[in-house]
Amino acid sequence: MFTTLRDLLKYDGRFRIAFIFLLAVLCLALLTLVSPYDPSRTYLVPPDMPPSLEYPFGTNSRGQDIFWWMAFAVRNSLLLGLLTAAVSRVIAVLVGLTAGYRGGMADRLLMSINDSFVVMPVLPILILLSFLMRGQLNLVMLGVLMGVFGWPWDARLIRAQVLSLKERPFTQTAVYSGTNAFWITIHEHLPFVLPVVFATTINNLIWAIGMEVTLSVLGLSDVTLPTIGTTIFWANQHQALVFGAWWWLAAPVLVAIILFLGLYLFFSSVNEYIDPRTRLRLIGG
Repeated sequence: MFTTLRDLLKYDGRFRIAFIFLLAVLCLALLTLVSPYDPSRTYLVPPDMPPSLEYPFGTNSRGQDIFWWMAFAVRNSLLLGLLTAAVSRVIAVLVGLTAGYRGGMADRLLMSINDSFVVMPVLPILILLSFLMRGQLNLVMLGVLMGVFGWPWDARLIRAQVLSLKERPFTQTAVYSGTNAFWITIHEHLPFVLPVVFATTINNLIWAIGMEVTLSVLGLSDVTLPTIGTTIFWANQHQALVFGAWWWLAAPVLVAIILFLGLYLFFSSVNEYIDPRTRLRLIGG
């Protein structure tokens, strides 16, 4: 673990940038532990103050310090993304491993369900469900809901990996020695698909946070809860750009760019490191 981290920091400039960006975002999220303000309360500071040393991101028309609001927003957006990724990874791994190893009728049935989810227009469905559940949709429910729709492409990748593993000699040896299918799937195949699971988790995290921003800007999530999306929602509701409070929108946009860029560079760097051929080229082996 530490050797991998050391190699990536030493040889890959993209990872160094990603490390700095993600560390900054995580530090911002951890600041919620020492926040002097309750994000649910309003008119605690002078409203509509531009960025200054006292208020680095300025204040909004609701009398809230945007810096501290963004700390809670980043924390909640990350928790939502991780919850979505966890739910969708469990479904993708179960479907991919089972379909790839079992084959036959089980494969056809699971891939039919998988393909049905692939062609579904996820955004309109989430908008409809969010509208129907309006007022009851908290962060956990939204994360689980998006996780249910966020797995089909990744399940196909895992299935393809298992199909090749199924033909390997070690699988045939396990089968002929009487090892049951569940044991082969969990102990022989799962370790090989973990790099795919890890790589797709980062993509799913980016997708989930982006989807939450879309739903929140439309006012279809719990807008009383600080997230990157609800920050933009409240700025629009108070017409921040009309009266010149550009900093109200700049803060979530800046944080989102740093977060998304950090996650993308992290994914790109680690994905190349996992592949032995590109890893040797990267470290000059």
